[in-house]
Amino acid sequence: MSQSANTMKADYYEVLGVARTSSDQELKTAYRKLAMQYHPDRNPGDQSAEERFKQCSEAYQVLADPEKRAVYDRYGHAGVASAAQGATGNPFGDLQDLGDIFGDLFGFNVSGGGGGRRASRMQKGRDVRFDQTIEFEEAVFGKEVQVKVRRMEACTDCRGTGTATGRGPVTCQQCQGRGQVRYQQGFFSIARTCSACGGTGNVITDPCHVCRGDGRVERQHTVSVNIPAGVEDGTRIRYQGEGDAGRFGGPSGDLYIVLAVKPHQFFEREGNDLHCVMPISFTQAALGAEIDIQTLEGETALKIPEGTQSGKQFRVRGKGVPYLNEHGRGDLIVQVAVQTPKKLTRIQKELLRQLGETVTVENTPTSRSLFEKVKEIFS
Repeated sequence: MSQSANTMKADYYEVLGVARTSSDQELKTAYRKLAMQYHPDRNPGDQSAEERFKQCSEAYQVLADPEKRAVYDRYGHAGVASAAQGATGNPFGDLQDLGDIFGDLFGFNVSGGGGGRRASRMQKGRDVRFDQTIEFEEAVFGKEVQVKVRRMEACTDCRGTGTATGRGPVTCQQCQGRGQVRYQQGFFSIARTCSACGGTGNVITDPCHVCRGDGRVERQHTVSVNIPAGVEDGTRIRYQGEGDAGRFGGPSGDLYIVLAVKPHQFFEREGNDLHCVMPISFTQAALGAEIDIQTLEGETALKIPEGTQSGKQFRVRGKGVPYLNEHGRGDLIVQVAVQTPKKLTRIQKELLRQLGETVTVENTPTSRSLFEKVKEIFS
């Protein structure tokens, strides 16, 4: 009778819809899909779905175990019959990944044993962000600043235990320290996270009057921040372990300093180059000249050749922004704008009329952006 029953059983691989060469992950994926489809909670009152669910669970219990799978591949159902007779009859067996499968779907753990994973009481501290505004020159050349941040630190009264006595939490009476409370539902049991302890298995019965059981208090902390040369607006500087303290022995979070760079009244930054517009006179542009221009490190000489046109750009090497954490610097790009005098004397006007009779100018369109920049400078 037993042999006849085993002979009539469907092939486990066919039950799960996988090939005999399937990997462990392929088996798990196939079982997960079928278990979700035929689970009794999704098919209330459907006996055929419940039987199909049991059949899939039985197949997966065998094929997910390397030893049982090897026996089944060689001897079929007859090879695992004796082991099945000695089992508890729970189709879930001792498979750890069943809890993951049903936990994702229904929010609880399913197993046939009395165990369960307890949530760790230790918690990592949160990361802390601090926004620091710096001057344009400080971003270019770097600077060390002192910042005061508020963060959670271990309570000195209870030494981070959260209890007034300093002895730490006690075992939760509701779950007996397991972190889970089990309920029997049909042929399987459901393990839900204990609401009293939050899954940690421990509770604080005499909370510290200073931190109120948290184990931490908020305090102001001073951090020395080294701003490297060449940083940009929005740069983040990370200080590991300088964030909120962890709870109950957990590691501290990190501190992130986020930089906001003030704009400069004269220079504009593009990458590691600096740009500026320098006004020159008509005679300087026509005859050429050597003028002093402003840089972030003081004045330097710039030679203007004869016949320079308004809008011409000159590159001053090495007067830009240093490369962040590297050697070298960008350049300073100077764009000249020929300034037309607004008031002239009678003699100056006569001289310009005489000059105008001997000089011809080719009238061609000019970029609007140049005029807009010049207008902003002299307005």
